[in-house]
Amino acid sequence: MVAAFRSRNGASRSCLELALRGEHIALISVPLILEYEAVLTRPEQLQAIGLDEVLNRRFLDGLCSVAEHVEIASIWRPLLRDPNDEMVLETAVFGRADQLLTFNVRDYTGAERFGINVTRPGDAWGKAKGYKS
Repeated sequence: MVAAFRSRNGASRSCLELALRGEHIALISVPLILEYEAVLTRPEQLQAIGLDEVLNRRFLDGLCSVAEHVEIASIWRPLLRDPNDEMVLETAVFGRADQLLTFNVRDYTGAERFGINVTRPGDAWGKAKGYKS
């Protein structure tokens, strides 16, 4: 999410725009949206992305309006090496995602047991556009 805000021309932004237009399904859970809000409204993030807290919150409201809401039925933590990534994987698993986009691919070792392909945004964007990686 941070990469999508920081790079207007990057693959993360392009993938997010597809989800916001309804061309791909974005998944969201209460813990995940709270984490996005906490991270995106940090002073250093606000300064880096050039938006104020009000606009960031409006964006998150818009994301919630188009995303598929996922209820987390149980928690199996810890599974990943970074505990902060657990809520992302839980949302993907309970939302029956087939793909999880992240720059921290190594942090999601084990996600494959749930049938989730963990890939970088650029790789996913390239495949969506017909490029081979």
